[in-house]
Amino acid sequence: MILIGLGSNRSGPWGTPLQTVSRAVLALNQAGIRLRQASRLVVSAPFGRVGQPDFVNAVARVDTQLTPRQLLSRLHQIERRAGRRRTLRWGPRTLDLDLLDYHGLILRRGSGPVLPHPGIESRIFVLAPIAEIAPLWRHPEGRQTAAMLLRRLDPASGGRLL
Repeated sequence: MILIGLGSNRSGPWGTPLQTVSRAVLALNQAGIRLRQASRLVVSAPFGRVGQPDFVNAVARVDTQLTPRQLLSRLHQIERRAGRRRTLRWGPRTLDLDLLDYHGLILRRGSGPVLPHPGIESRIFVLAPIAEIAPLWRHPEGRQTAAMLLRRLDPASGGRLL
């Protein structure tokens, strides 16, 4: 199973954050990527850096023959089309696309993506959408489902569904 995290908290060429995430979901269904399912949208407080607008988040399940490195490159291309400029870590952005999991592959730091994406297990805005669209998914390292991981987190920090 391949999972992609989507997020936006700044308007850009694709519109408001809500419009941008919705359009990004559709953009995942082209250029060698096939969208299988997308979660409902979640509004959540920013992670890592406060003092910025709330995020609109979602998770998509996709299929592709692209390698993890090629897929991540394709995701970065979509981000750039949506006006993303990488300047401030965890700062406001028009679109953030994260490769969360690629068929359970575990890759450490190197020249390619880190898999699974670090921090999945501590982010309600990622786990709740995963639990919605992929209830049988298990974290590649701890083998816990998203629902199991969610039970360990404070629900007050999670955001609200749209």
